[in-house]
Amino acid sequence: MKLGEWTGAEIESSIGRTPPESVDWTPVDVPGRVERFAGADAVAYRTTFSDQRSGSDERAILFLEGAYADLTVYHNGRRIGEHDAYFVPARFEIEPADENEIVVVCETPDDRFGGVFDTDLVPDSVAVPGIWWDAGVETHPASFLADLSVRPRPADAVVEVRAVVDAGTSVDDHLTFSIRPEGMRGGGGTMERAPVEAVAGERVTVEHELELREPNAWWPRGYGPQSRYVISARFNGESRSVETGLSTVDYDGDAIRVNGQEVRLRGMNVLPGVDPETVVERAAAANANLLRVHAHVPPSDLYAACDEHGLLVWQDLPLTGPGGYDIGRATDLAERLVDGCDHHPSVGIYGVHDDPRTVVDDPLGSGRVARYRLKWRAWRTDYNARPAERVAEAFPNGRAVFPVTGPIGTAPDAATVYPGWEYGDATDVEWLLNRFDLPSVVAEFGAGALGSGDDPDEVTATQREQAGTVKTVAEALRRREAPAIAIYALQDPAEAADSRAIERGSRRYDAGLGLLASDGATKAAYGAITDAYQPVVPVLDGPPAPGAVGTTVLNDSVEAIDGTLIWEAGDESGEEPVTVDALDRASAGSVTVPADANAVELTLTVGEHTVTNTYHL
Repeated sequence: MKLGEWTGAEIESSIGRTPPESVDWTPVDVPGRVERFAGADAVAYRTTFSDQRSGSDERAILFLEGAYADLTVYHNGRRIGEHDAYFVPARFEIEPADENEIVVVCETPDDRFGGVFDTDLVPDSVAVPGIWWDAGVETHPASFLADLSVRPRPADAVVEVRAVVDAGTSVDDHLTFSIRPEGMRGGGGTMERAPVEAVAGERVTVEHELELREPNAWWPRGYGPQSRYVISARFNGESRSVETGLSTVDYDGDAIRVNGQEVRLRGMNVLPGVDPETVVERAAAANANLLRVHAHVPPSDLYAACDEHGLLVWQDLPLTGPGGYDIGRATDLAERLVDGCDHHPSVGIYGVHDDPRTVVDDPLGSGRVARYRLKWRAWRTDYNARPAERVAEAFPNGRAVFPVTGPIGTAPDAATVYPGWEYGDATDVEWLLNRFDLPSVVAEFGAGALGSGDDPDEVTATQREQAGTVKTVAEALRRREAPAIAIYALQDPAEAADSRAIERGSRRYDAGLGLLASDGATKAAYGAITDAYQPVVPVLDGPPAPGAVGTTVLNDSVEAIDGTLIWEAGDESGEEPVTVDALDRASAGSVTVPADANAVELTLTVGEHTVTNTYHL
């Protein structure tokens, strides 16, 4: 049924009470984030519609997707339900009158599970209470297919299917299930039937197993095809479909393996408030094969885009920052999160608690004294990881799980390090990892730069510094053969959000940590990471300072390479033959950088394929 125009109003808390009264309703766009309500703790939304059913036996279901955060829903003044997880679709059956009013009250959560929406990492306009993704009223026959969920079982080449039938009348019928290959050659489809019986008013679940003939696995880009299957169920003239695929992800403390094959993941953290398809395309264009959804849950469109483009997804529970939390509530949310996204083959890694402690509040600078201060702060940092480890048990087998992602001092399962930005120099990254015994998986590193400004010279200078810092850190981590790294972040969420005050000369201003500005404009660091993230790439062993600098060729592919490295630096040049085994690295001699050189260019030729990596001095 078609809904009418929406209106909205900021209100006082009303959960558990009657619909808001004496409200000054103003027109708003729903679904979406209504910026005029930014900073509000509670917002009410109202719409009307006429009964458009073709018969009184048809049933009407109100659905709300991306409804943040704690909801109370009213139909014609009567409370019909509540909801408390924006990443789970809210569905309420209603009995329409000739004319109908729907009021939805959205309130910010107070249970520690707002994730980044409950921090200053995103602006209030992104975290505004509201109905972000979709809203409407569906009509169905008296008995209908209410839900379809699937869970692949890769080891057995089987897809477990659960279909829920809501029987308004007695049912003695069957469901038809089908499999259709998507994005692959071979892997024939199939169709099967399963009986369903129910008495009037009963809701029954039909469980069925679909065997895949000639099964094909889903792989991250660079390691294999993105094979997928469309699973459909049909009942009583209606159908539902879910796209899925076969993949397993394992981390043993040393290596990450997808479908049993060791892989190297080069990734980016992504924040909410940006277009999913654009995010995936920009990340893939920068040679990323991993996307970390940082302490929030995105719309399902992002998972679908990652399935298609071959980006493995690291999905966090929406839990970040210091403070205790209810383990039972966290476990429940983890299970509901898995139910909603685990059928996507790209969702292969889960995180529980992000940044449980803050070690550095203000930049420490570099040098010996700064290192002593950093050691002291790390020594004083204490965190009990047991709650996060208990919640991690809720995530399924066949997926890698990092209970704690955090800085030095927290004994994290995945590390966050910011050399050259929060402390030290970019070249300190190896010292940091070794001195503080940090894990080899690095979930965050990065530096900030202006995306725009009144002084183009200042913008250029900050972007040049950001580019140099992130390139140095990324390449150092890759030389260490880190199983997975992820820069923070792909894009600035908005002006004045997720920024750090920096100083240049007599001026002080905020700089976002994105490779892209909030409007999508490219910063210099985007190109630097694009070079550093090439699967096979020659790199310098240190900053391109005058003098002799070593070179290394990195090979993230599963094939050995045999090629020639050619380098140029000012008037100097040279070449070196190099052979690198699969998933390995090899020294390729050194380059001589003249004092007057403006850039160093490394070119690796393997057969007819050429890779270039450029360093600007």
